[in-house]
Amino acid sequence: MAGFTHFDETGAAAMVDVSTKEVTSRTATARGRIVMKGETLAMILEGGHKKGDVLGVARLAGIMGAKKTSDLIPLCHPLGLSKVSVDFHPNGEASAIDIEATAKVTGQTGVEMEALTAVSVAALTIYDMCKAVDKGMRIEAVRLTHKDGGASGPFEAT
Repeated sequence: MAGFTHFDETGAAAMVDVSTKEVTSRTATARGRIVMKGETLAMILEGGHKKGDVLGVARLAGIMGAKKTSDLIPLCHPLGLSKVSVDFHPNGEASAIDIEATAKVTGQTGVEMEALTAVSVAALTIYDMCKAVDKGMRIEAVRLTHKDGGASGPFEAT
């Protein structure tokens, strides 16, 4: 299993030992998109949803999701996150909401999974709150776009 860090020498799943890693400031940003009908997007942006502020609830859900990442992803280390932000960028042309999440920590391992989880949970929350009016929504292109800190150095998606 050369190259994969979450397997031991026998091929069994294993949590990476980060005890010898240097404590550094680490940041990760992820993005994704939820595509919907134009009417659904308008309803969200106008605040006309009977369940309330869809994006406000989705922001909180994304932040909470990032904080629970190690409970959801079996081999993730629990982290004392120093910051998580979730931002929404409505895109009328694409009939979508672009989602961006950034997670920060000072620690021995990165926060990529926390940023990705925040985007995913925010998108799932939008879907959940709006599925009664638009079951055909699509969650797309969830990906890491930026990472900084740690031994592997910076990463910028191309």
